[in-house]
Amino acid sequence: MSKQTMKSHHTDYVLPAEWSEQSGVQMTWPHAATDWLPYLEDITHTCVEMARIIVRYEPLLIVIPDPAPVKARLYDEIDARWHSRLHFFACPTNDTWARDHAVLTLIASDGRVLPLDFKFNGWGEKFPSVLDNTINSRLAAVGFFSVVPEDHTDFVLEGGSIESDGRGTIFTTSQCLLAKNRNFPCKKSFIEAQLKAYLRAKRVVWLDHGNLIGDDTDGHIDTIVRTAPDDALLYIGCNDADDEQFDDFRALEQQLMTLRTADGKPYKLLKLPMPEAIFDGQERLPATYANFLIINGAVLCPTYNQPRKDAEAMQTIAQAYPGREVIGIDARTIIRQHGSVHCLTMQFPRGLF
Repeated sequence: MSKQTMKSHHTDYVLPAEWSEQSGVQMTWPHAATDWLPYLEDITHTCVEMARIIVRYEPLLIVIPDPAPVKARLYDEIDARWHSRLHFFACPTNDTWARDHAVLTLIASDGRVLPLDFKFNGWGEKFPSVLDNTINSRLAAVGFFSVVPEDHTDFVLEGGSIESDGRGTIFTTSQCLLAKNRNFPCKKSFIEAQLKAYLRAKRVVWLDHGNLIGDDTDGHIDTIVRTAPDDALLYIGCNDADDEQFDDFRALEQQLMTLRTADGKPYKLLKLPMPEAIFDGQERLPATYANFLIINGAVLCPTYNQPRKDAEAMQTIAQAYPGREVIGIDARTIIRQHGSVHCLTMQFPRGLF
């Protein structure tokens, strides 16, 4: 595999929008040494279904300590036409949330790519993360990426905490990026300057509302607001005044209405429904339709066995990303560990592998 050698500052890099052309997706597979043990077969079934869909559209990298059993199962359950799109990497892992420990990849106007490796600290040292924090360097060491990642492992940044429009605007949330368990005692001005420098961004938009109850990431933006073509923003809205999240999400909606694009125009706002509350015992889980994955030719949308709201969410997503097939993924098992479809995956732009 050839390696790029041009220095990153010689080219106009940007963090691409997720709907840009991709070279593949990473999933970090569940196994018995993770928190998934009590329902390992259920989550494995969900991951197999996601893998089966993804490889119809693009390659899939699966990271897992022992690939052999997973490879055998996927080869058995996935049409042989797509087997060549499956890639496996043996690596010790703590958990499954590729969105937050995988590389973030910039792309330049001439097609060059630049992966960035940030520090992952288990969402503020809430959970073990030492092994997951080595995955990127291990992949780089075996030459998986077409260019060696830029090392920024002195700075904590999770993929789920930022959202890009592909034109130099980064969206994030104050609650997450300013959390004391990330880059404390760094101030907001410093964090914003770092985001602009590392991600080659022109501006950073901070959202101050919309934290889902049960979200242990401290408010990742990919659970509440997503970018779409033509200056559109999809966001979770709450119409139930009796829902304890109503006021916070009404404030989010009001803030979004005040935002302007880099050209000074209002955003086109597309409201996604708030799922009916889902509980694990007495604990409310952070179910959301915003945590969808965009791939080449399709969007994988989380569903929660709520037919009316599932359909409404999928219709809104189809409106935002015309020309893509919108495919529902039953996320009821994923949400038991407080994540969803987007959290389990990381897309790589064209040219990374």
